[in-house]
Amino acid sequence: MKKENIKKFYIKTIGCQMNKSDSERLAAFLEKSGYKEASKRNEADLVFINTCGVRQSAEDRIYGLIPTIKRENPKVGIILTGCLVNREDVKKRTKEKIDLYFSITDLPNLDKKLNNILSEKDNDKNDNFGSGDDYLKINPKINSDFSALIPIGNGCNNFCSYCVVPYARGREKYRSASEIIKEVRELIKKGYKEITLIAQNVNSYSSSSLDFSDLLKKVNDIEGKFWIRFFTSHPKDMSDKLIKTIAVCKKVCSHVHLPAQSGDNEILKAMNRKYTIEHYKKLILKIRDKCNFKKFVLQVDLLPVSISTDLIVGFPGETEKQFQNSKKLFKEMKYDLAYTAQYSPRYGTAAYKLEDNVDNKEKKRRENELLDVLKKTAEANNRKYLGKKVSVLVEGKNKKGFYYGKTCTYKNVSIINKRNDVKKGEFVMVEIKKSMDFGLDGVLI
Repeated sequence: MKKENIKKFYIKTIGCQMNKSDSERLAAFLEKSGYKEASKRNEADLVFINTCGVRQSAEDRIYGLIPTIKRENPKVGIILTGCLVNREDVKKRTKEKIDLYFSITDLPNLDKKLNNILSEKDNDKNDNFGSGDDYLKINPKINSDFSALIPIGNGCNNFCSYCVVPYARGREKYRSASEIIKEVRELIKKGYKEITLIAQNVNSYSSSSLDFSDLLKKVNDIEGKFWIRFFTSHPKDMSDKLIKTIAVCKKVCSHVHLPAQSGDNEILKAMNRKYTIEHYKKLILKIRDKCNFKKFVLQVDLLPVSISTDLIVGFPGETEKQFQNSKKLFKEMKYDLAYTAQYSPRYGTAAYKLEDNVDNKEKKRRENELLDVLKKTAEANNRKYLGKKVSVLVEGKNKKGFYYGKTCTYKNVSIINKRNDVKKGEFVMVEIKKSMDFGLDGVLI
């Protein structure tokens, strides 16, 4: 194949917000290199699969997806990137249908690699691990015109025993504060209303003499009508300084996502999480003490801070008693939202060597029990919003014709009166009339 015959690309993204952000930079790079984005997968000459390896279910998706893409178009070139790209077992299983494996960190060199594929001169599908954070200097093609994901760094140093991220993305490397601030300023000038700072562990950020708290203040001080979110924090790096910064910065949303992963100290130690459950609970109490009912730049009524978490059930060796400690954690912390997962062995991790001795049926039962608790605490938290006037960033319109969006506390709101003067990507004031476990209904003021 000659390059002039390859004009269109399509990107399939699986996984977290970091993967979504990486795909935005990949799209921008490809367009700058002369390719055009296809609206449909079967119209593309090159299909990029940005993979996730955090859970087995995410990995299994690609094994069904790859042959499907080949059936749709036998001549298509398939390129694999993301968290599975350096896994030798994945390469062995997919090598007959994959044209190139490349690390997203080596994005600046992708054009040369594609030239080799398209000229049919490259017999080596493998890519060396990339150079670090240079690819983050590429301006992304952001999919939204009002909400932007801003990666402040890449990689992880924590080596949780169940997690592949340090192996997939390498060690932590962070962007300079000046580079991040410049990117945010340009987006605010373009009218963006929501800035989300992301990294594998945002609160591990360090650049020159600045930490994440300092960076958050600098972003908060940028002029404009917008709000700031950040994901994901690690409990071991959630400092008193950062909690105070969240409390005083008026553009920083009143929502903290703090993964617990387990409510039992023995399991946390086996997970290599580097904190105790007692320390974790104290952090939540501090956040609620300092950040509850904070003054927020776009909010009329003061709102309680929203807390969400991640938790894994069925980690190797987890007993019923240890699971009950996780359930107790859910009851005590009264989360607004939680992302639960059934443990699945990840090739190359420390936990992969352990016996996966909690069967799938038991894992499902435990997960369902946590969700039952979560529904009750989330519903109780949402009842506090009844009659409140809240600012909502409009995200779109649902199938029933109602606009919907989120509050600064990350609550989903459906705007139940229909009006034509509402626009996607704008802030509106809504009075809450109905509360559910994971959502609110309100009317425009």
